[in-house]
Amino acid sequence: MKVSGWGNYPNISCRLYQPDSIDEILDFISDGSVSPLISRGMGRSYGDSALSENILSHTRIKSISDIDPNNGELLCSAGITLKEILDLYGCDGWFLPVTPGTKHVTVGGAVASDVHGKNHHVAGSFSEYVESIKVLTVKEGLVECSREINSELFRATCGGMGLTGIIVEVKLRLNKVQSSFIEQKTCKSANLFETFQLLESHKEYTYSVAWVDCLAKGASRGRSVVTFGEHLSDEVFVPIPETKINVPFNVPDFVMNKYSVKAFNKIYYSKITSSLETRNVHFDSFFYPLDKVDNWYRLYGRNGFLQYQFVVPSEQAFFVFEEILMLCTKLGVLPYLAVMKELGACNNNYLSFPKSGMTLSLDFKISRSLFPLLDRFDSLVVSNGGRVYLAKDSRMSEVIFKQGYPGWELFAAVRERYGADEMLHSLQSRRIGL
Repeated sequence: MKVSGWGNYPNISCRLYQPDSIDEILDFISDGSVSPLISRGMGRSYGDSALSENILSHTRIKSISDIDPNNGELLCSAGITLKEILDLYGCDGWFLPVTPGTKHVTVGGAVASDVHGKNHHVAGSFSEYVESIKVLTVKEGLVECSREINSELFRATCGGMGLTGIIVEVKLRLNKVQSSFIEQKTCKSANLFETFQLLESHKEYTYSVAWVDCLAKGASRGRSVVTFGEHLSDEVFVPIPETKINVPFNVPDFVMNKYSVKAFNKIYYSKITSSLETRNVHFDSFFYPLDKVDNWYRLYGRNGFLQYQFVVPSEQAFFVFEEILMLCTKLGVLPYLAVMKELGACNNNYLSFPKSGMTLSLDFKISRSLFPLLDRFDSLVVSNGGRVYLAKDSRMSEVIFKQGYPGWELFAAVRERYGADEMLHSLQSRRIGL
């Protein structure tokens, strides 16, 4: 069958296996006849990190425990999604300590990508709230790992893109909150420099993010809508609203173009009419705005899109961001969506993406002129102490990967120890030398 990542690029033929139980996965791995193999959850990683000739789907295996009211701990299968957790426990006052920009990801996928959110500068990555993981390894069977037990496997599995073994069960910890609503404050900047200033001067907020207008030029380059948020304490709990919009097919390529996007950006930017707007919004609107549109990736047309996300240290961030936006304008390869966030200190996982600095995500339609431009971005990013996010990647070279992730050799050693190098490979892992 044909499969792709969320960006609909690349699109490959594969054999898809859909076991109904952990025992079936155990038998499957023990047999050892299917290789190369990679796990796949909801298919929300953008590139080729969950693509291989053989794919093991987790979507049929669903189990979740009651939550511990004293500490927020719960035990679930890797195929449980963040939405399913929020549907079960959100109205009881429990929320995810860290969440990415979509709730339609599995817990196993969140661990494998060690996802981050709008609060990384204060809360860290998803793995900070993972107590333990059960991993089905090639050589040693089912192994439980944590920060205290088999810690090297834990550090390699969190952020390891499914390359250490099959994640089958996760114990994680939720946070207690007092409302389903977020107090959202929004302001806008006139240019990239002001965007940096706004994020820097509002560090006291738990959540912060900037939408960047990458089509603005000259003195307005990098103008942004900057949003901050805090959980309310009004004891009002409301279920997640149902999605009502769907993109049923790939939109013709001519629909999404620089003129239509420029018009949208102008309207979106102009909606903010005061220096600081405050309103209360449901957490679903605050954290997951794109989830309101099912299959929104189809808006980019049949060739798909690529999201390029990188992080660089704060000292180099303004220079690097400015240079990248200027290159996009100069070469006429324009990102249609861009998001900027602050990241806090890195953890000690071998391949986790976040490190102290600023991150920028850029969505591009696939085109022939895109890939040479991204090669230039790569060189600029790593030469300034940064790296590219594996969960969004579908074209990074081995050289760039190994320069950006100095822990790769320790990671490779863990892979070899547990036999993962004999069976578990994705298109991405082969390309970057793992």
